Amino acid sequence: MMGMFTLRHAASATGVLFGAAAISNVLAQPYPTKPVRIVVPFAAGGPADIYARVLGQRLQEPLAQSFVIENRPGAGSIIGTDLVAKSPADGYTLLLMSNTHTVNESLVPKKPFALMKDFAPVAPVNYSDLLLVVHPSLPAKSVKELVALAKSRPRSLNYASSGTGTPYHMAGELFKAMAGVDIVHVPHKGSAEARTSVMSGQVEIMPDAITTMAPMAKAGRVRALATTGIKRSGVMPDVPTVSEAGVPGYEATIWLGVMSPVNVPRLVLERLNGEITKVTSRPDIRKTWNEQGAEPMVMNLAEFEKYLHADIAKWARVVKVSGARADQ
Repeated sequence: MMGMFTLRHAASATGVLFGAAAISNVLAQPYPTKPVRIVVPFAAGGPADIYARVLGQRLQEPLAQSFVIENRPGAGSIIGTDLVAKSPADGYTLLLMSNTHTVNESLVPKKPFALMKDFAPVAPVNYSDLLLVVHPSLPAKSVKELVALAKSRPRSLNYASSGTGTPYHMAGELFKAMAGVDIVHVPHKGSAEARTSVMSGQVEIMPDAITTMAPMAKAGRVRALATTGIKRSGVMPDVPTVSEAGVPGYEATIWLGVMSPVNVPRLVLERLNGEITKVTSRPDIRKTWNEQGAEPMVMNLAEFEKYLHADIAKWARVVKVSGARADQ
């Protein structure tokens, strides 16, 4: 019996050693050794899609592999995000996420995943202000006039967003709460569709990413009333912030980042963080993005994880104060 016991435990120990050796061998292999997929859980044409493609192109050369962008929109980012959550934790499927994801932690508690449990932070990408615009036919040429019009016509004005839980949705709900107005949220399948609705006059109002809406405002297809940052945007310096234009203290932005399924090897996460940081730190990238109204973000793994926790807490407070709901 003693001999059998010893042999059995010896075999078990040998298995553990072989398993550890196999894991060590995997980690020792260069990463990546095949194409990497970046899933964008939003429709094509929006900021997330645009910057995911820029990021993918810039990562191909240093990592010597192609980065394939795959749009999987639906259910306020949940469909594409869940796909990534269920993907192998090997670093070959990444998520291009935004503050939609940190909002959804409180706005949509019943999801098939939990952001900080089922995903690992990789790196931030950039952030930008939103541009509050109205269709030119709306008789409001300032934020104060828009607020007065909305108060005189409760629930008769509508604002467009790219879907429930998106930065556009939350910017609209925060505006409603802080300005004391009742306007109706009209969610769309993507920001491009929402943008088209406003430019065609089907929906009167939209807080949209300045990186994509500024050209439309400059062309006169919409009227820009204000930007949503804490200071004026260099892209449209003559346009006041919402805070200085009549709703003191208002601020809302959109930011983008990259996450991976949880349990991706730490060495892979560090490699990705380092290469993404090199991209967002490039002078030419900074110049181009600044001209578009976006500010590159640079953080290590620990800093980005701390940022995500803080943003989840921030939007939980906004959801509570604004009374926003997933079915709005």
